[in-house]
Amino acid sequence: MRVLLTGHQGYLGTVMAPVLAAAGHEVVGLDAGLFSDCVLGPPPADPPGHRVDLRDVTAEHIAGVDAVIHLAALSNDPLGALAPQLTYDINHHASVRLARLARDAGVRRFLYASTCSVYGAADDPDVSNLVTEDAPLRPVTPYAESKVRVEDDLHALADGDFSPVFMRNATAFGYSPRLRADIVLNNLVGHALLSGEVLVLSDGTPWRPLVHAADIARAFAAALVAPRESVHDRAFNIGSEINNVTVAEIAEQVAEAVSGSRVVITGETGADPRSYRVDFSRFRAAAPGFDCEWTVKQGALELADAYRKHGLTREDFERRFTRLAVLRAASDAGAVDDTLRRRR
Repeated sequence: MRVLLTGHQGYLGTVMAPVLAAAGHEVVGLDAGLFSDCVLGPPPADPPGHRVDLRDVTAEHIAGVDAVIHLAALSNDPLGALAPQLTYDINHHASVRLARLARDAGVRRFLYASTCSVYGAADDPDVSNLVTEDAPLRPVTPYAESKVRVEDDLHALADGDFSPVFMRNATAFGYSPRLRADIVLNNLVGHALLSGEVLVLSDGTPWRPLVHAADIARAFAAALVAPRESVHDRAFNIGSEINNVTVAEIAEQVAEAVSGSRVVITGETGADPRSYRVDFSRFRAAAPGFDCEWTVKQGALELADAYRKHGLTREDFERRFTRLAVLRAASDAGAVDDTLRRRR
């Protein structure tokens, strides 16, 4: 297929593009480029693409495309809390507009990167039951709320020719040439290497489902070619039950991976009500043969090796690889306007 990959210069997109190409697809990227310089290690070889803000996409950008994989977004809770309206403008309205353009252009499959954060506050305090895709959606942040709204609107667009698929990714981890240090495992490994402490600000009790960036890429590649009747207008949790872990367990895995580091749980932010364990069996049934390959422990070891190999510094860790810091720096430098559009 000829696949339009939005957010191809982001953390996940940089990993996903070569996976899609290796599967035989022609990949065309689309990215605003806000995080294209957030590189740790050798610069990645990007596919050809469009440098355009998601809000400014036109029919020309989608012409000749067979499928769309839509990753581009303001990509975490701190960004959403900083500018809720921009989060809705970009993550919600621009995403739905992209889907309409794709449907009108004859695109048949639209894979949307949603999140397990849509489940929000825990319904079952003792997390004894795994959360399935049929669980109530209780988003508690603008980021998660924007994902729910897009799923609803894409569902309304689904028809006999246009198949949206909602990929509810667990929290990502693992090395990408375009690194993010503001997601839990990546962050804890960085702290451990740079300070000797695996610093946990919560009480460590919340459960989190995690998934490696490479496994997300493989899942999207599988969904791209799965039979239509298996994926049409359906939501799928993306991850593995083995990676349902508490924050304290994540910290212990990091301490094992980073020799000489120790776990420090301050508890200063208290218990997080967003605590749940997730069931991932629906996607395995829809895409026979797929299963995640990476564990949290393997990911911690991979990250520690990559950080050492490529010389991660505290400056880079806190500024270049933290999304909120990158956008603030771009704003202070006049590189983006107050709507986060790049200045020409």
